[in-house]
Amino acid sequence: MSAEDRQNLHAFRDYVVKTLDPTYILSYMAPWFKDDKVQHIQAEKNNKGTTEAASLFLKFLLELQEEGWFRGFLDALGHAGYSGLYEAIETWDFRKIESLEEYRLLLKRLQPEFKTTVNPKDILPEISGCLISQECEEIIQVCSNKGLMAGAEKMAECLLRSDKENWPKTLKLALEIEESQFSQLWIMDKDAKNVEPKVLEDDEIETSDIQIFYKEEPECQNLSQNPSPPSASPTFTQLKPRNYQLELALPAKEGKNTIICAPTGCGKTFVSLLICEHHLKKFPQGQKGKVVFFAIQLPVYEQQKSVFSKYFEKLGYKVAGVSGATSEIVSVEEIVENYDIIILTPQILVNSLRKGTVPSLSVFTLMIFDECHNTGKHHPYNMIMFNYLDQKLGGSSDPLPQVIGLTASVGTGDAKNTTEAMEYICKLCASLDTSVIATVKDNLEELEEIVYKPQKFFRKVKLRTTDRFKCIISQLMRETESLAKKIFDELSTVTLENVFQIQNRNFGTQKYEQWILSVQKTCILFQLPDKEEESRICKALYLYTSHLRKYNDALIINEHARMKDALDYLKDFFANVRAAGFDEIEQHLTWRFEEKLRELESVSMDPGNENPKLQDLSFILQEEYHLNPESRTILFVKTRALVDALKKWIEENSELSFLKPGILTGRGKTNQNTGRGRARGSKCFLLTSNADVIEKEKINIHKEKMMNDSILRLQTWNEAVFKEKVLQIQIQEKLIRDSQGKVERVPDKENKKLLCRKCKGFACYTADIRVVEDCHYTVVGDDFRKCYVSKLHPKPKSFGYFEKTAKIFCSREDCSHDWGIHVKYKTFEIPVIKIESFVVEDIATGAQKLYAKWRDFPLQKIPFDAAEMSK
Repeated sequence: MSAEDRQNLHAFRDYVVKTLDPTYILSYMAPWFKDDKVQHIQAEKNNKGTTEAASLFLKFLLELQEEGWFRGFLDALGHAGYSGLYEAIETWDFRKIESLEEYRLLLKRLQPEFKTTVNPKDILPEISGCLISQECEEIIQVCSNKGLMAGAEKMAECLLRSDKENWPKTLKLALEIEESQFSQLWIMDKDAKNVEPKVLEDDEIETSDIQIFYKEEPECQNLSQNPSPPSASPTFTQLKPRNYQLELALPAKEGKNTIICAPTGCGKTFVSLLICEHHLKKFPQGQKGKVVFFAIQLPVYEQQKSVFSKYFEKLGYKVAGVSGATSEIVSVEEIVENYDIIILTPQILVNSLRKGTVPSLSVFTLMIFDECHNTGKHHPYNMIMFNYLDQKLGGSSDPLPQVIGLTASVGTGDAKNTTEAMEYICKLCASLDTSVIATVKDNLEELEEIVYKPQKFFRKVKLRTTDRFKCIISQLMRETESLAKKIFDELSTVTLENVFQIQNRNFGTQKYEQWILSVQKTCILFQLPDKEEESRICKALYLYTSHLRKYNDALIINEHARMKDALDYLKDFFANVRAAGFDEIEQHLTWRFEEKLRELESVSMDPGNENPKLQDLSFILQEEYHLNPESRTILFVKTRALVDALKKWIEENSELSFLKPGILTGRGKTNQNTGRGRARGSKCFLLTSNADVIEKEKINIHKEKMMNDSILRLQTWNEAVFKEKVLQIQIQEKLIRDSQGKVERVPDKENKKLLCRKCKGFACYTADIRVVEDCHYTVVGDDFRKCYVSKLHPKPKSFGYFEKTAKIFCSREDCSHDWGIHVKYKTFEIPVIKIESFVVEDIATGAQKLYAKWRDFPLQKIPFDAAEMSK
């Protein structure tokens, strides 16, 4: 241990203290720590908390004089699983840990919502690699002893101390896989959007949707004519394609750009594997194909990467993937260059084309777009195809990749008749440069054996004549809203007060859930000079809105299930609140609920308050199972809480005792059309008290028929005629696009401040920002140079006229937030900043905004001027 190491450890003590739980490494430090000191540290943690225990541990550590203690400390970190802290101390480079600070601050702010929304048991398997193994055990133990809310609170505390560089993205992926509400608040930098309150459209469906169908094999087994039992886990290379799958693949195998439109559950993924295999094998010796498969959602991306890897690696092809969760730790350029099949989330390629790391779409020979109906407006699919069409229509001699689109429905847009629907579909084909729409026609009977379209029935049900439960809960919600609003009235702040003015947000609806989310997103950006006051207000707001969400869930249960189950849901919630952290606000809200509890229990036990909807549902189930005892039922509902309530109702209903309900949610839920009665003889019942919902569903059925009729008519067209139609649309759309591109948004000419997003220290004025090569942003003037420090870039690189030499960081003590890079541009040494590292503040009003990308910021673009720099 050198004096320099001891000095460095002292200098970086704050990082160690906020990351390390010393009780996890004490057993490895036995040669240097006597029992009394171990007990002292343990007592400090029990009495004052982990941070104080870490501070005491570090004090004892720095007092050690024995030989080898520093190496022993590093080894202890490694054994316990503190890989990030180990690396940082060994190299004395804490930038990776420092980069996590903004996520720690965000999670700390969102902690009240995290504990009431996230089920720690659901996401622990996904994020366990970001935690110490002992932390995982403790989380499970807390869940068992104190409940899920206390377990979530423990998980948040552990994440706040995590030294793993990837924990924010891993958490995001886990939340999305489990379809957690919290994922909408856990916004990564690149996904960040300015949050402004808006009136939401009332597009909810207030229904219980019941479907009855015979048992069927899982999707992966549908790909084969000789299905194996699930335990056999057959590889795709062992599967034999069905005739309808070969029919769908045929035009693509012939080299035609094709949209494959076939129902969910028919095995379109397997069709895409067949097309890929044929495509890669057709190249003569000495030439190679390169396939890119696009998936929009991260869970789908992960699934497809796994499927393609298992299928093609056995055939000798190399498969890799890049998503938003991995883009910063892998080189897109190297993966595109070195792999045969690349699975991407589309924004990755959009970014790479913009940056020039992928020079052209000509590097690919085949592009496959999953859920290709999304190719429109500003979707990343359309951005990719704009690049493709610019190359096609611009007269480039470079070859373009074949294009395949996969979808269950091409849609009809706003079309009111078949002619308009045909035009809409032609525009989609033009966007994807496809000349063929492949559907199953010759092997339709075989397809219907696998994917049967259920017969639909609509039943309008009555509401309760009176609903005292809803009246009481609505009053509690109004009181809770008033308590939340009162805080901001006292502060006279406009930002959040405006959110509370949104009208027509009815209690017990999904629209109200969306309103809660908009309030919480707005709170993420809430700023006050007094940071303690800011933290107090944000915590209060998240607590109030979390309770409002639970009340809203209870009203949804009450509308669609038993009043008793709605009350049990709230009683469980408040019991969990008591078992977890229980501050003054929570005490007051719990007291107000318990004041009403006796009356709520009374009305929920009244037989006169039985739900008419459940009576209808019970009748349908009994009737259908009487007709066919082998029936299977899927009941589609809005929320997980309602799923649990209906399961409980079925189990306790003597007339339905023959049923054994299970739950399918989160990971098992992939698409709203999945499992919807594919077996022959299936039926679909729609139960609703709202006549408009039935009318809307009938319109959807009409639109589906209109889409199918339009596709059939387009398939009768001569292919050359269809190609010409597509080309004319492409030319017209490019003219419009080019003309719009010339009319930029009106730039904001008012001078504004850029503040460090982490410490809020002043960085520069927007008047000093210059644009280099139309896409890179630098700051002129010596004043800015004093605001940052630079460190050699770990991966220096040249691109175009730029040579990346260093990274730049906020120069303020205890900040060092990453602001961008330092480059050599031609003969100039200049900083290049990224807008996501800053907060933009209006000088006049003090209002602050966040921007994820420069293109989102209506900045007046002043070109970089070499003469100006010379001065």
